[in-house]
Amino acid sequence: MNRAFSRKKDKTWMHTPEALSKHYIPYNAKFLGSTEVEQPKGTEVVRDAVRKLKFARHIKKSEGQKTPKVELQISIYGVKILDPKTKEVQHNCQLHRISFCADDKTDKRIFTFICKDSESNKHLCYVFDSEKCAEEITLTIGQAFDLAYRKFLESGGKDVETRKQIAGLQKRIQELETENIELKNKVQDLENQLRINQIHTSPAGSVTPKSPSTDIFDMVPFSPISPQSSTPTRNGTQPPPVPSRSAEIKRDLFGAEPFDPFSCGAGDFPPDIQSKLDEMQRQRWRGSKWD
Repeated sequence: MNRAFSRKKDKTWMHTPEALSKHYIPYNAKFLGSTEVEQPKGTEVVRDAVRKLKFARHIKKSEGQKTPKVELQISIYGVKILDPKTKEVQHNCQLHRISFCADDKTDKRIFTFICKDSESNKHLCYVFDSEKCAEEITLTIGQAFDLAYRKFLESGGKDVETRKQIAGLQKRIQELETENIELKNKVQDLENQLRINQIHTSPAGSVTPKSPSTDIFDMVPFSPISPQSSTPTRNGTQPPPVPSRSAEIKRDLFGAEPFDPFSCGAGDFPPDIQSKLDEMQRQRWRGSKWD
């Protein structure tokens, strides 16, 4: 089940050295899980771990749970296990902590590696299911080991301290990313709670009445529409019509009726003036008759 990684100079690898040293090679797989093992390497060790995780996955599948999909990012610094959608790092297995890697010759879909946990110092076996790339992923991890070893020889061992510093920084970055995601979720929860409180405090469908607009003298502007034009009818009867202005009695600016000399009585003026008025009245009557 295990695969030996040759470090011969004439070894032909799948990827360019730059792809693994300056970038990473991504793969998609299903993550069956990880379990603690007693030994850092060995075919029987990983075989027992695979059998154990397969059985646990079979039980979860019977309960309706699907095997989670993950993205693997392989480089000379290690193997990262990420959520394929959110790109959140679930596990960061540094290369110098990986002690064994193998693909299953009986089940072409399964590959696994053993990594020593940095906090508990326990050896954990990670098991994956990849329909087409199990052997290729194993070879890629082997190439990463080969490049890392060559770099170690070229640097005279100085690269080990650099890797430790990089590993510490990567761990800190992962912690900050996790903390950032938690803070975003808390902010989202607070915003949702604020919206719910605003909905409960304000009556549904309530509209604040708008005061009529006023002019610069704080007075309601004049509307030429008669108020009685919008008066509703009662019992199907219309309100009495408003008399027209022509039917109203005309008055002067002092409120008095205008003077009409012909509407006065005969005894209101002296005889000489009255005779003149009578003559004017007769002439007026003749003119209106001929008209």
